[in-house]
Amino acid sequence: MMYAKVIVDVAAARTDKAFDYLIPEELEEMVHPGMRVMVPFGPRSIQGFVWGVTEHTELTRVKPVKEILDPSPVLTGEMLKLGEWIAEETVCFLITAYQSMVPSAIRAKPKKIIRTNVENAELPEVLKPFFEGKTEAAWDDVVQTKEAASALKEMTADGSVMVDYLLKDKTGKKMTRMVRIEGGKTDEDYSRILGAKAVKQIQVMNWISRHYADQAVPVREVQENAQVTSGVLQTLIKKGFLLEESIEAYRDPYQNRVFTESKRPSLTEQQEEALAPVQHALLEQRYEPCLLHGVTGSGKTEVYLRSIESVLKEGKEAIVLVPEISLTPQMVERFKARFGSEVAVLHSALSSGEKYDEWRKIHRREVKVAVGARSAVFAPFSNLGLLIIDEEHEGSYKQEDHPRYHARQVALWRGRWHSCPVLMGSATPSLESYARASRNVYRLLEMPRRVNEAVMPEVEVMDMREELKKGNRSAFSEQLLEKMQDRLEKKEQIVLFLNRRGYSTFVMCRSCGYTPSCPHCEITLTYHHTGRKLKCHYCGYGEPLMQTCPDCGSEHIRFFGTGTQKVEEEITRLLPEADVIRMDVDTTSRKGSHEKLLDSFRKGEADILLGTQMIAKGLDFPKITLVGVLAADTMLHLPDFRASERTFQLLTQVSGRAGRDKLPGEVIVQTYTPEHYSIQHAKRHDFHSFAREEMAQRKRGGYPPYFYLTLITVAHEDAAKVMKTAARIADHLRKQVSPEARILGPTVSPIARIKDRYRYQCMIKYKNEPELIRILNDLNAQYQKEMAEENLTISIDMEPQMFM
Repeated sequence: MMYAKVIVDVAAARTDKAFDYLIPEELEEMVHPGMRVMVPFGPRSIQGFVWGVTEHTELTRVKPVKEILDPSPVLTGEMLKLGEWIAEETVCFLITAYQSMVPSAIRAKPKKIIRTNVENAELPEVLKPFFEGKTEAAWDDVVQTKEAASALKEMTADGSVMVDYLLKDKTGKKMTRMVRIEGGKTDEDYSRILGAKAVKQIQVMNWISRHYADQAVPVREVQENAQVTSGVLQTLIKKGFLLEESIEAYRDPYQNRVFTESKRPSLTEQQEEALAPVQHALLEQRYEPCLLHGVTGSGKTEVYLRSIESVLKEGKEAIVLVPEISLTPQMVERFKARFGSEVAVLHSALSSGEKYDEWRKIHRREVKVAVGARSAVFAPFSNLGLLIIDEEHEGSYKQEDHPRYHARQVALWRGRWHSCPVLMGSATPSLESYARASRNVYRLLEMPRRVNEAVMPEVEVMDMREELKKGNRSAFSEQLLEKMQDRLEKKEQIVLFLNRRGYSTFVMCRSCGYTPSCPHCEITLTYHHTGRKLKCHYCGYGEPLMQTCPDCGSEHIRFFGTGTQKVEEEITRLLPEADVIRMDVDTTSRKGSHEKLLDSFRKGEADILLGTQMIAKGLDFPKITLVGVLAADTMLHLPDFRASERTFQLLTQVSGRAGRDKLPGEVIVQTYTPEHYSIQHAKRHDFHSFAREEMAQRKRGGYPPYFYLTLITVAHEDAAKVMKTAARIADHLRKQVSPEARILGPTVSPIARIKDRYRYQCMIKYKNEPELIRILNDLNAQYQKEMAEENLTISIDMEPQMFM
């Protein structure tokens, strides 16, 4: 007898293990690790992943597996192991880790259809009854007997039968109805067989035999060309002249686009030097993490493309991760133009059906390259030759809810598993990665010069305190405004970057100082000009803008700070001749709007591109000669030890948009703290000096890369309960960890309340705690009951990126 070890789809401590189920005899040959199955669990049936198959069980009574949900495993052996590692490292349940690896479309229980690619006569006897006169049958009908199941397994293996999901929601497959001439007999005299009166039917048969003698043709095409209704075709199908079938058409988000490759650039000497070690590691099938530190415009993307070409020559596959916001159409275009249909693209702007189709192309080995945001690191390739992480310093590679994995760590794990190189690129690497490269844990590859030896843009820092003294209250310094006028006259393009969204940061009464804040979260409300509303960016609460102060009745309600909408209005007032494109969360929320806006800017339909973070990186437009950073210090004063690093990275990335072609570029950075070292080093494009100074600060404060951090946040509606629980956790940890580790807190979180839940946190700083993962998993298990019954939340974040 065979037994399946199943991880059931219940995220709880007592179910976080494999349960044994008997595999019914007729399913024995079909159940494999990595498949999803339906199993009885208490009074109900639930889904689960088969974690292993064994001949032994310790149990006396074992319930049977009810049904198989997948024709072939959705998780490979590697993915099952990776899930175990993620569950342990990020302190989450196994089922949570596995669910994050498969597309949301197949998490629902799907109905399965079997499609044949061969004539009925070629099918084994046991399967023929199911396919009489049709090319598809329901899976549940076919797998009733062991013989039928066994025959099905063989035919699936040789490709003559395909098993597909028919999803209940809108994310099923997109099918095209097709017809073909039964038996391929095309030299018939249809007017004799059908009778001269059947004019339309004869017309159809003659048209198909002329144009599609031995292949299927879409129904719509027949109707359009033979000018007949579907009724005529139905009659011919009933009479047995035509055979109807459905063929899958992938939903391709880029189907109406033609990607043509511009002339392939020849590599510079520094690009060749950076490429060589990656190619050596690839040929020697050796795991090697490489950090590619190349200034903006040094041609890192071309190094990625060439290294993927080497991978494809070896018959292997590649994954390319790009930050969500810089998954610009430009990046996709370059990969599609070079590798065509070999590329699948995965990111959050796709519909769930498009994501499912792209995932299936990978799962079925129909593509060799996956390009996508964070979750693309789970692309189910089985013969990986290279993983690339572009802009490796980006915070969006860290998942902020369960499982809290960092895509970089997962990529390094998979690189080790497949013995292949992992290439991490950035103009401003994270200090953690740079420190590892300095200690030879990663191999450091440097590209210090721009392609074509283009000069780095000149950066000027404007002290906005001086502008205020002159009485200039606008968002633009005199210098920036003059330069913008100059560029407009020269017909060159300008990028203006503002490090926040919304119309103004907050609203305040000038008489009494009242600031409206969210009733559910301890955070001030942001003013959005569209609809004149105040909104909370944490829980979505909104209210109309008040005309008078609710505290003192004064009418002196004023806006503070500058949002993109306000800047756009100011440009229109100061430079009425300028065409502006605004890119922020509000203007790019519709599908495809990101691409449309960038496309019209590329075509020169606007002079100024104004935007938030999403325009900071990845843009490569030759006519941009001026970049203005309107508020450089909004991030500097956040309660986050990475604030200086993020400011430096952002300023470097933004200034890298200027002067990338023949025309020289200029950058103007407006700030109230011009003396800050992150702004001064960004002005000189000097990453090494910044890294030295920032590392000294980190060493003094005891922060990464000198220490590791773990953040534990406790949340509940009752403030007293939160304080007590956080204090108990901190005491417990102090007893468990070594004396070298520091436990900070418990203390109130920077945002003390979100969605009516109070939040406390404590932090662990440590250098080497081999037992920490076990201690945290035990702690998590200890509070499971309270978390389930009392709505308490305890979240554990290893190496946190966000401290708000």
